[in-house]
Amino acid sequence: MSEHEAWCLIGTPRFGGILVVSDHASNRVPADIDLGIDMALLGQHIAIDLGVAEVGALMAQRPGIAAFQAGVSRLVCDCNREEHAPAVIPIASDGHAIPGNALDHAAHQARLARFFHPYHAALAELLDANPPALILSLHSFTPLLATSDEPRPWQVGVLYNQDDRAARLAIPLLEAEGLIVGDQQPYSGHLLNATMNRHAEADGRPYLGIEIRQDQLATAAQQAVWAERLARICNTVALGVG
Repeated sequence: MSEHEAWCLIGTPRFGGILVVSDHASNRVPADIDLGIDMALLGQHIAIDLGVAEVGALMAQRPGIAAFQAGVSRLVCDCNREEHAPAVIPIASDGHAIPGNALDHAAHQARLARFFHPYHAALAELLDANPPALILSLHSFTPLLATSDEPRPWQVGVLYNQDDRAARLAIPLLEAEGLIVGDQQPYSGHLLNATMNRHAEADGRPYLGIEIRQDQLATAAQQAVWAERLARICNTVALGVG
């Protein structure tokens, strides 16, 4: 495993393989950063995409699959945002204030230099050195937002922006597993797709954006099921978009 404060790489990337990218895999907050929040929030969806680190690591045990994962919480730096977007260092999330992120310009830029830029530079270098047949952008979502009373019935969502090649192949494969599949749900990849816009769509690299509902990933057994399922489906999709 290769590791940096901003990211880690699990497994061995292969030319023509699959790279699992998880921007929100960690809830780590470095000791020298005080977010000013109740630490219990670090176990909730505002801090981490629960379950994706484990699924990515399990997938990376398989030949031809590697996992690139963020090394800090999205509350420290959200790498799946545009560099100049306010939410890249959020001052609030799902109704919770993040007072420690009320930074001046110099501190804001220093936070980006420490986490955002190394994350994206490493991912770009990795993709150039070992071009995959498919990038799997792996996230998870909460069944119910604290700021909404609207339940989210989809067990898994498929997100994309302009390039829907992999999505069109994956949706029927996921439905064939007996799953309730959201096409651009629980939100649209036209709006939230920053990492894939930068590293996949900009260069024409095929990618599949997957959001798994967090109650589907609550146990090790569920995580193993999803790792097997996604490895199998991603291999089929990679052949189809190749």
